[in-house]
Amino acid sequence: MEKEMENKTYSLEGSGSIGEVRIADDVVAMIAGYAALETDGVSSLAGNATGELLNRVGVKTLQKGAKVEVVDHVVSVELAVILCYGYNIPATSSKIQEKVKSAIETMTGLEVSDVNIRIAGVEMDK
Repeated sequence: MEKEMENKTYSLEGSGSIGEVRIADDVVAMIAGYAALETDGVSSLAGNATGELLNRVGVKTLQKGAKVEVVDHVVSVELAVILCYGYNIPATSSKIQEKVKSAIETMTGLEVSDVNIRIAGVEMDK
């Protein structure tokens, strides 16, 4: 069972628990980002201009291209990714969706209803 808490965190309740576990939306977004980056053919996540600037100076923000919404123990994910040139877009997108869904469900116990992918660009090899 889950209840929504302040500051976009969610409390997971279990029987026999000796305490409370809270998961922030940002943590779920980071899990989605890591899972997407582990997929062959994904170059990086796409983010906003501020996130791109921070990334260039060495600050890593894996939730920059991931947006999650958790409602009643169900997660909806939106990812903006940059693919490597030469990879099949539909096949790679399907692999990203599978990895993200599996990672979130395994690590958090939340159910993933959908993983929407936006291809923000293609990176050419240098």
